[in-house]
Amino acid sequence: MKWFETITSCLTEQTEFRRYLLSPLPEETGENPSFSGKGTFSASMDRTQKILTGDLRAVARLIRDIDDGLPDAREILKQLYPHTGRAYIIGITGSPGVGKSTLVDCMIQVLRARGKTVGVLAVDPTSPFSGGAILGDRIRMQRHSTDEGVFIRSLATRGHFGGLTASTRGAIAVLDAMGKDYILVETVGVGQDEIEIVRAAHTTLIVLIPGMGDDIQAIKAGILEAGDVFVINKSDREGTQKTRQELQMMIEMDKDRKLKGGWKPTIYATEAVKNEGINELMAGIEEHRTFLFQKDAAYFERFQHDRVRMELFDLVKQDVVQAVMENLTRTGQWEAFVRELINKKSDPYSLSEQIIALYLNGYKAP
Repeated sequence: MKWFETITSCLTEQTEFRRYLLSPLPEETGENPSFSGKGTFSASMDRTQKILTGDLRAVARLIRDIDDGLPDAREILKQLYPHTGRAYIIGITGSPGVGKSTLVDCMIQVLRARGKTVGVLAVDPTSPFSGGAILGDRIRMQRHSTDEGVFIRSLATRGHFGGLTASTRGAIAVLDAMGKDYILVETVGVGQDEIEIVRAAHTTLIVLIPGMGDDIQAIKAGILEAGDVFVINKSDREGTQKTRQELQMMIEMDKDRKLKGGWKPTIYATEAVKNEGINELMAGIEEHRTFLFQKDAAYFERFQHDRVRMELFDLVKQDVVQAVMENLTRTGQWEAFVRELINKKSDPYSLSEQIIALYLNGYKAP
């Protein structure tokens, strides 16, 4: 039961800190923490300004509001957007059990030793009962949780596929605006088509473990081609050299690299639990960063263009679907359409065209 005692101890030590983060903001209670009595804050000290100055409570509350889909959160994101674009975003993805969280923990340590501030977003699987994150990733990073230069937040997938969550981009923007130098985004274990992290990150790390030869072949048509840096973690296991050779062969066979600026992915062997190989890995990440910003300006411009384009596309898709579904549900049309399908009075293709024509003026079915 040692594992249970460890988890319980970690959670107990952080109880007061979490209460502080999620407690009402001063402007919500009318209290001024600078004085022992009651008072009011200046109107200029709004939630947006607090985030820009790095207020942890304001940041924690906004990310929670984004995750809950509250309308007020979007208004604050609009104000924060001009202040984004300064942080360097690193995506860490790979199959479950390869040691992503332990690797992230070591990366945080190296970055903090260099005096860099770090934001961490750990995407956890959703509980089928409560809809929340199980916090497994966060537990492995507990030693950094009270460091003022590190902000760690778990996000639940809540049924969203693609390795990230629907609110991850908003959370990244918040951490960027608050002034974090690096943002590490650890995704839920991914498969062939779950490569959304590539759209959000500057550098994407693909984490594997020795002996994944068959798995590499199974997913090579998806996530592997999207990696900028490959990490063979748990490299003390047998088969590390074989895994490296397989990765190297796949990299050499990728003819589309020229379309991605000519960057040739690098491979690093690490043993995160012993903190081995982490410095070499971080040097490789910095090498890719230098490549993006200095060696190929044209590629970086295309990279930024594609990144912003996909962000806008995903947001429009999300907003359109949400608006249409809310209206269909409120008016009772949705259930009426479902009954038509059950009774075979119509087909889903015709109904989809009908719905689109109803809400998008000028639309004509193909």
